[in-house]
Amino acid sequence: MRKDPIDRLLRPFDHFMHHQATGGVLLFMGAMAAMVLANSPWREAYHHLWDVPVGLDLGGHRLERSLHHWVNDGLMALFFFVVGLELKREVVGGELSDPRKALLPVAAGFGGMLVPALIYALLNPPGSFTGSGWGVPMATDIAFALGIMALLGSKVPTALKVFLTTVAIADDLGSVLVIAFFYTSDIGWNYLAIGGGALAVMTVANLVGVRSAVFYGVVGIGLLWTAFLLSGVHATIAGVLAAFTIPVRTKLNEAQFLSRLRELTARFSRQDPNGLPTLTEEQLQTISSIKLSAAHAETPLQRLEQGLHPLVAFVILPVFAFANAGVELPEDIPSAVQGTVFLGVLFGLVIGKPVGIILTCWLLMRTGAAKLSAGLRWGHLVGMSILAGVGFTMSFFVNELAFQNEGSIQQAKLAIILASVIAGIVGYLWLRAEAGRSPAKSDSDRSERKKA
Repeated sequence: MRKDPIDRLLRPFDHFMHHQATGGVLLFMGAMAAMVLANSPWREAYHHLWDVPVGLDLGGHRLERSLHHWVNDGLMALFFFVVGLELKREVVGGELSDPRKALLPVAAGFGGMLVPALIYALLNPPGSFTGSGWGVPMATDIAFALGIMALLGSKVPTALKVFLTTVAIADDLGSVLVIAFFYTSDIGWNYLAIGGGALAVMTVANLVGVRSAVFYGVVGIGLLWTAFLLSGVHATIAGVLAAFTIPVRTKLNEAQFLSRLRELTARFSRQDPNGLPTLTEEQLQTISSIKLSAAHAETPLQRLEQGLHPLVAFVILPVFAFANAGVELPEDIPSAVQGTVFLGVLFGLVIGKPVGIILTCWLLMRTGAAKLSAGLRWGHLVGMSILAGVGFTMSFFVNELAFQNEGSIQQAKLAIILASVIAGIVGYLWLRAEAGRSPAKSDSDRSERKKA
């Protein structure tokens, strides 16, 4: 393949954008930029930016929200749409498709949500002024956690990355349910009925074989998302529901695709070139047929997931961090860090996450209901569970829903940032030290040997 000068120029950027840790790096940069601006002479301009009203006129009806609201309800709906695509893919053909393999990480994910919520509730009893924040320390930021783990490269077993991914997916599902059932305002049932109708149309379209991303985009955004936005049910839920209507079937199986590809490449090889930089009409038609066959051999779900992932990882999540991480450091920091919201979120993420995950895994393995994957040790599991305390994106998101009081919001933001830094550094150092240990049989292997 011919290499143009622009290819050599773009190679470093291409490598950066395809590196696994890049999304986490950009997320961190967005958060740091927000922190710096929120504590600078430009703090008023920073906060004013997100309060700017932005509206749409829809048939005489004006839909207007602040820019901050559009980021959290609009852009993040697309993030949750990708989360939903990942969930469906894992359920259909991934780690969640085999109940025995999925049991340990899925249960660990929910255990890692329950204990942080309990720790928060001990410090902020339900019904109290700050009791609504129990959902804040429940979530793991998969982009940050996997990004930190990626820095260790091959020193970390692939099985551990898969385990963390499955934990985070279960965590995301739990967070979606928490938002739907506990952080939803008064419901407008008429709008919800419209949303339900849109969801039914998308489901039927899937069943009859509609594969057009444009169709699902128009119905999903124009009807489903808009109806949920107006109904009072958080609009991000529409993203997850829409994802589950996307087809996960191919029109050509592997054997059919290979046969079709051989036929088309053979046809292309028989077509005479015109000796010019441009192609003949016959060649163009053959190439179009190859593209169509490739599209039929893909699932619409995976095509959308791959297409949207760069947008979510490199644009939406950094913008979300920039919009939500702008916490102003209090003048009296000692008093702020003694607040029950701060302590509940900090202890929930730093202590509750690893305790919940490890305790759940220990109970399941102790009872024989599950076992560690080959190549994993308890040390790996501990390091991974510490990394799960990086709450960031989802914690910030739930924080905006949980509190109305600005003081509580700022306390929680401060705790999320500090907890994420602690969990990220300690988890990285733990896994790095664990990688330096001499190779050993996994704990499951040792238990099997003892039984024998």
